Amino acid sequence: MPESADIAIVGGGPVGSALALALRDSGLRIVLLEARAAGTGDARPLALSYGSRLILERLGVWAALAPTATPIRTIHVSQRGGFGRVSLAAAEAGFPELGYVVDYGSLAQALAQAAAATTLQCRTGARVSAWHGGDPARVDYEWSGEPHTLDAALVAVADGGAADNAPGIESVDYHQCAVTAHVVSEHPHNNIAYERFTPQGPLALLPDGDAWALVWTTTPERAAQLCAADPATFLLELRGEFGGRAGAFTEVTGRASYPLRRRRASPAADRIVLIGNAAQTLHPVAGQGFNLGLRDVWELGEHIMLRRGAALGSRAWLDGYLARRKVDRRGGIGFTHALVQLFSNDLLPLRLARGTGLALLGCLPPLKNFLIRRMTFGARG
Repeated sequence: MPESADIAIVGGGPVGSALALALRDSGLRIVLLEARAAGTGDARPLALSYGSRLILERLGVWAALAPTATPIRTIHVSQRGGFGRVSLAAAEAGFPELGYVVDYGSLAQALAQAAAATTLQCRTGARVSAWHGGDPARVDYEWSGEPHTLDAALVAVADGGAADNAPGIESVDYHQCAVTAHVVSEHPHNNIAYERFTPQGPLALLPDGDAWALVWTTTPERAAQLCAADPATFLLELRGEFGGRAGAFTEVTGRASYPLRRRRASPAADRIVLIGNAAQTLHPVAGQGFNLGLRDVWELGEHIMLRRGAALGSRAWLDGYLARRKVDRRGGIGFTHALVQLFSNDLLPLRLARGTGLALLGCLPPLKNFLIRRMTFGARG
């Protein structure tokens, strides 16, 4: 016989664990299913907005992350081979910081540990094979070598990999890869993050401890070459692409490469809701992906608590949640996609237009503050 729950959460990564924490005082029976064993690490750099920090504080996990999170107080934006640049400063916007750099593994571990400490049922090593909409919805999974079935009024899918075969997915291949690494430079970062646009894609250097977290977008062929190159060659290539603001680069560790695509999923079925990377996958330019997913979590938690009298997971209930998220999701997806299309080329008219736009943005503080608020709190900020 199938088990039953009010809410089943598929995926115990940062987004799924954050939802479990958001609902810890709801009084609902919640089961979280995560395929990976506890403690699995991932050192990829992740940029958190100041708005995400506020959410993590409310979830009670920021104190565990703060000691290793590196503040971003200024963002410097420029384009390679063209004029125009702009500097976005936290002090100008009235924020203590614009954001923070953490590694994905530390964030995932802090959220998973906090979720496991609640009264919720968190099942690691539970591999979901399928879910089905209906009344109730149903999740099939394998746990401890045995097949299980779980019925729920609402299934929240927070695992991007598990949602790959969900119906209604729109996908765009950028034909780019992101090379990530940690690099050390001659000059200190002074809590400045750099976003430098090149013809092959954006290059971001983010302050990370005493060094930098690098996210270098380029073609798949060049990404493979950069990952295979000896450290000295890699660092010279980086200096040539980024310029001399950080001085000479002296050390690189932890190189990896990831293909990039944009993915957006339509509602999967009745009583099924997709959040985080299961709902949308963004290009890393401007670092909006996880921040958008965390706002999915917060809005869904509020919707559950505010509409407790309604039929949880019903079509009307889901439509209400999707309406809450529509503007922010479309804005975040559209903004990052437009940046990629506008900046990932070397056509002279566009290069001149980009430079003019960056120069004008630097001269208009109200417009800069508007952009900062949207990047911090989303389209509804």
